Amino acid sequence: MDIALQLQHEEKDFITACVNKERWAQKKLYEDHYSVMMGVCLRYSNNREDALDILHEGFLKVFNHISKYQPGTSITAWIRRIMVNTAIDFYRKSIRRRTEDIENAYYVNDNDADAVSMCTEKEILIAVQSLSPAYRAVFNLYVIEGYSHKEIADNLGITESTSRSNLVKARLKLKAILAANYVRYGE
Repeated sequence: MDIALQLQHEEKDFITACVNKERWAQKKLYEDHYSVMMGVCLRYSNNREDALDILHEGFLKVFNHISKYQPGTSITAWIRRIMVNTAIDFYRKSIRRRTEDIENAYYVNDNDADAVSMCTEKEILIAVQSLSPAYRAVFNLYVIEGYSHKEIADNLGITESTSRSNLVKARLKLKAILAANYVRYGE
């Protein structure tokens, strides 16, 4: 028990240092969470430069709103939520809304070998980054972050049917990309 109380006390002191804009605390927070949050940002961006823009803008929000963080909860989850929201804002700024009807979407089900299991993490990331911003945002929010289509629609300013359609199309495109890589580099 003493250890848990001591860690909570240390976290509170650390957060207080961040609130007071002490550079050592901000630097530690940034360095401790850089790699995980960069991974989040890469999934939402076209390239590394855009991911860095999202990351840096996200950390600025973290530092400006650190006083709202509740010690004792997961700081990583709190920062992650900020990064996802920053990526959504980035998406809204960088793309004109494109609406697609659900009638154009369809589900494909086959029993082919799973191309994803044959790919490296880097190949999958590159495939996700090759999606259009609309498809990539919906795919990440639904598959990775666990948002519902209603939440995605509300966040991106699209309809639920467009969210569903974009998810289906994103999955089909990813499947085609990864299958092509498997054929090219596989067997």
